[in-house]
Amino acid sequence: MPFNAGIHKTRRIITKHPCTMSEGRPAPTASPLAAASIRAHQGMWLVGLVAGIAVLLACAGEPARLALRYGRLAVLDHAQLWRLVTGHLVHAGPAHLLLNMAGLGLIAALFPRDYSLRQWLIVLVASIATIDAGFVLFEPQLQWYVGLSGVLHGALAAGAIAWWRHESRVLALALIAILMLKLGWEQWQGALPFSGDMTVIVAAHLYGAIGGAAAGLLIWQISRRWPAEPASL
Repeated sequence: MPFNAGIHKTRRIITKHPCTMSEGRPAPTASPLAAASIRAHQGMWLVGLVAGIAVLLACAGEPARLALRYGRLAVLDHAQLWRLVTGHLVHAGPAHLLLNMAGLGLIAALFPRDYSLRQWLIVLVASIATIDAGFVLFEPQLQWYVGLSGVLHGALAAGAIAWWRHESRVLALALIAILMLKLGWEQWQGALPFSGDMTVIVAAHLYGAIGGAAAGLLIWQISRRWPAEPASL
């Protein structure tokens, strides 16, 4: 066989089998355990980032709170659209901040490996967007708002869907039932009794849960349609 013909034949073999190693063994792929570990690391990074920003803004005091909170007139009349995002990162006081940081820690503990970083970002954006749209369209009496609790309810709703997909459906149903009972009580009777003297905007919890559930269902449908690439979204 001529030397050049041998080279061309070798090239065809390499092109036809790009996923094999030189010895003919399949190229190694990440194990499910390794992928879950990566998702857990990414999730903790996002939790740390959100918590760090919230704490830094709290340290900035009242001027930062007034400049960054959601304000209906500031958003609609003065186009200060950043408040639609930053309003969820500032808090009314230390007790409010600590309560939301505890909720953020609970989310991290319950769903450490259920979503990738990109998927959690989808849940975050969907929850914030749904809360803001609900405020603007359906809550004209709400003049200002601060806090992360609405987004946390969105994360809980998305987490329940993730549990239904690949964890215990019994636990998923229990979480869904608890979340729906809480939201129903708040819409009927107002904030839960242990909320104390804090003003709780229960509409944020409802809108956040709707947004988070929608994001969780969207991620589920995409994962079902393209199951070979579950970690890419």
